[in-house]
Amino acid sequence: MTLQDSVQASVYKYFEENGIEKCALQFQNTKKEFKGEITLVTFPLTKTMKSKPEEIGETLGKYLANSNQHILSYNVVKGFLNLETEDEFWLNYLNELYDEKSLGVKENENPKHILVEYSSPNTNKPLHLGHLRNNFLGFSVANILEYAGNKVEKVQIINDRGIHICKSMVAWQKFGEGETPESSGLKGDKLVGKYYVAFDKAYKEEIAKLVGEGMSEDEAKKQAPIFLEAQEMLRQWEQGEERIMNLWKRMNGWVYDGFAVTYDTIGVSFDKLYYESETFQLGKEKILQGVIDGIFYKKEDGSVWVDLEDVGMDQKLLLRSDGTAVYMTQDIGTAIHRLNDFPDLNAVIYTVGNEQDYHFKVLFEVLKRLGYSWANQCFHLSYGMVDLPSGKMKSREGTVVDADDLAAEMTNTAKKITEEQGKLEHLEDEDKEKLYHNIGLGALKYYLLKVDPKKSLLFNPEESIDFQGNTGPFIQYTHARIQSILSKANREMSSVNTDLHISEQEREILVKLYEFPNMIKEAAKAHSPALVANYTYDLVKTYNSFYQSTPILKDDNKIVMNFRLVMSEKVAECIKQSLHLLGVVAPDSM
Repeated sequence: MTLQDSVQASVYKYFEENGIEKCALQFQNTKKEFKGEITLVTFPLTKTMKSKPEEIGETLGKYLANSNQHILSYNVVKGFLNLETEDEFWLNYLNELYDEKSLGVKENENPKHILVEYSSPNTNKPLHLGHLRNNFLGFSVANILEYAGNKVEKVQIINDRGIHICKSMVAWQKFGEGETPESSGLKGDKLVGKYYVAFDKAYKEEIAKLVGEGMSEDEAKKQAPIFLEAQEMLRQWEQGEERIMNLWKRMNGWVYDGFAVTYDTIGVSFDKLYYESETFQLGKEKILQGVIDGIFYKKEDGSVWVDLEDVGMDQKLLLRSDGTAVYMTQDIGTAIHRLNDFPDLNAVIYTVGNEQDYHFKVLFEVLKRLGYSWANQCFHLSYGMVDLPSGKMKSREGTVVDADDLAAEMTNTAKKITEEQGKLEHLEDEDKEKLYHNIGLGALKYYLLKVDPKKSLLFNPEESIDFQGNTGPFIQYTHARIQSILSKANREMSSVNTDLHISEQEREILVKLYEFPNMIKEAAKAHSPALVANYTYDLVKTYNSFYQSTPILKDDNKIVMNFRLVMSEKVAECIKQSLHLLGVVAPDSM
């Protein structure tokens, strides 16, 4: 029975004894400025108990202090009854964690089958900083949902076709002179990205020339020769023209090899891959059938549209006039494909930036109109953009922060800072390099995940890798510190003595451990790794405060020492598990 369950049972017993009708109770964690660990909100009880909130607090506080074995004392602040618990409750809870070899997360009684999509890159450029937030967010949300007891499918849709892919292909044909990853020494994805930038440069030059000859800018964008070449290439690709297909396969192969290296470096994986080239045809078939069924309509030029004005949206293009697909086409096909693969899915989560909010509103509405009731189970995990001090990144202009370069920079910075501290003489060179990588990537992941997903953020590399404050390295270092303490103790631990008196700092640590299971539930419900990150930082801050003021290995009382070691071990386990959910490694030494 949880503390909340115990208090609720006692309050309901009071209601029964006094002929008061049972009603829902509202609990929350006690605010730090007041004594107590759990708070009963009394405002909602005024009608039920026919009294003022403060009077209700005094009445129930006095009753609980006298009747509930776990409640030591209480205090009332306006409509809040703050309850302080007996030391024995917290020591018993620590023993439960120790005996069960767990962190208190119980088996999910109502598990769901959930598909989480993330990464989903285009094969016309390497991954960049924006992709990293997407990957880290999706991967972490999947980890959290799985740890909360759900069955999770980690997938990505690779956008391997379309006009943007053809742009890189056209530019390579025109300017590449047969350049390959082997001849250039570039990763395949970076080589293809180079030609995406080259296309944009040539495109802008042609637009400027046409405008100079008297054409309007809008018309020039449509009539620029290199753009018309890309459009024609897309049409040929959709018709299966062999020469174009061979070039497409070759250049995409370069990109996939590059992506594989990046994913391995950043520690992200998938259970299943979907390819737009394999799903867009299904989308086209469903759209054309929708025209026959009167769900969609064709314009005179042959393009297919859906009218969503009746639900507050506009008219949306589903197929171009030349029959080629748009993003919406493949997203319809992919959604249906996935539900065919996993017919028992309870939810599908799309991890995509907030620039696509409207797109997903349209997608889900279109799926509903096609008759798919599971469209109500689709959820857009919308997140804010990552900006730099210099401004917004633009792939076509080549002003992005490359993911590989950033990972390498973070690792090198971690190496420099760690070597300056000079505490790694006991490690082999290979282990040192692994540690530098784990610290650097841990700093990067934590910095991008500690912010609520809905918020945009400004990335500051120097701030992210600081060994103090709300950073990954600070949390990793605390885990390593505890491992060092446990190693130096060199003794067997046992269940703790429940007659001990615990200090305020020790109580705070135990309360934070107690909050872990509920925090996991909330993070899973909110799809928010930020809740895990900031919980972990609060736990680490609390433990470090205790560590700085309390001797652990120098206490002559073996019973007290055992308690502190068991508590420290559970804190380390909690840190390690929390970091794992964020995709971050918790080193045993730093």
